[in-house]
Amino acid sequence: MKKILWLGCLSYLVIGIAHIIGGSILEQLISHYELSYSDGGQWIMNQFLGFLVGVLLGPSLSTRLGKRVTIVIAFGALTLAEAVYSMLPPWELMLIVAPLAGFGFGMIESVIGALIIDLFKGQTATAMSRIETFFGLGALFIPLTAAILIRYQLWELSFPILTAISGLTLLLWLSLSFGKEIDEGISQPSKQERQEKPIKPKYQKRALPFLGLSMIFFFLYVGVEMSVSNYLPSIMIERSGLSESSAASMLSLFWACMVLGRLFCGILADRYGYVKYLVVSMIVAVLAFIGMVLSTQSTMQFVMIAVGGLGFSGVFGIVLVYVNACLQGMTDRTTSLLVACGGIGGALFPKLTGWAMDHYNAATTITIVAVLVGIMLTFMIVMMLVGRNRNLQEQLPA
Repeated sequence: MKKILWLGCLSYLVIGIAHIIGGSILEQLISHYELSYSDGGQWIMNQFLGFLVGVLLGPSLSTRLGKRVTIVIAFGALTLAEAVYSMLPPWELMLIVAPLAGFGFGMIESVIGALIIDLFKGQTATAMSRIETFFGLGALFIPLTAAILIRYQLWELSFPILTAISGLTLLLWLSLSFGKEIDEGISQPSKQERQEKPIKPKYQKRALPFLGLSMIFFFLYVGVEMSVSNYLPSIMIERSGLSESSAASMLSLFWACMVLGRLFCGILADRYGYVKYLVVSMIVAVLAFIGMVLSTQSTMQFVMIAVGGLGFSGVFGIVLVYVNACLQGMTDRTTSLLVACGGIGGALFPKLTGWAMDHYNAATTITIVAVLVGIMLTFMIVMMLVGRNRNLQEQLPA
């Protein structure tokens, strides 16, 4: 069990890098290809459209091919796409390949997330917080690395680094054994199983409002997180006059605080309950983003970025665990739906953010983000009032 958890952590480290790499070197890509922010937003949007396809196909492919084969296919797609990026081909080809990269890290995120939730019953919050911590480490690693590479005018090496780590993880999924029981559970299904038509469980009618609110929340959360991750350096350059390498380091500060928070979020959520933990976290995030809007001094902005990272740190993983606890027996489908909605947000919001940066300014852009975080808090509270810590899939007595 420990071996597959650690490989899951490594996999999430890879997709953390894949999610954030665009924002870490976006200024350099825009300069290299002579683009606008909207063009950069289109590239990010294309990746997340592929992400959406990968998330939606994940449960179906893992049922037909087995989880291990599905994960290998996903890592193969991601590695190939990043290898093409490494050559800095014409921009048109970058846009064409972008959905393949998104397909890879979207499928990895949904399939491994569902796998960990299923395997670690009773320790779900702790296990999810651990792999989410490694997602944060990946998101922290690449801006720091990019900042160093930018300083020495070697930013082009960012893509080859991700290609190498993704390829290594692919080989580990191909070769490692996790014990007979787990290996059989994640291996290719037998011919008989593939021929049988599985009975798909359905959501109870009373669960649908809760599910709908959860989907909207994930749409908003991932959209905001990806907007911050991809445009925070550009916002800091405009608002604080930082150099490109220093601005990239600010993204590392945000993700360093995300990682710090994720080290403890599972313990805190188990001790105080999912609802209390999540509400407090979102209130902290709202206050931090309001602080970013109101503050003009660079030092105060740095503090607000750090507090925002702490507020956001456990939200994705713990909300995912909370929703699955309220919709028991639907882990694969629920995880896929929620991550897919996040993928739609991750595709649309960076495009909107790029448009705002082109047509308005950084102050207006961060104000829009702060408003969206406030809306997220509202949806979360309503979602929890509907869920009320109960299993909505449980059959009601006649």
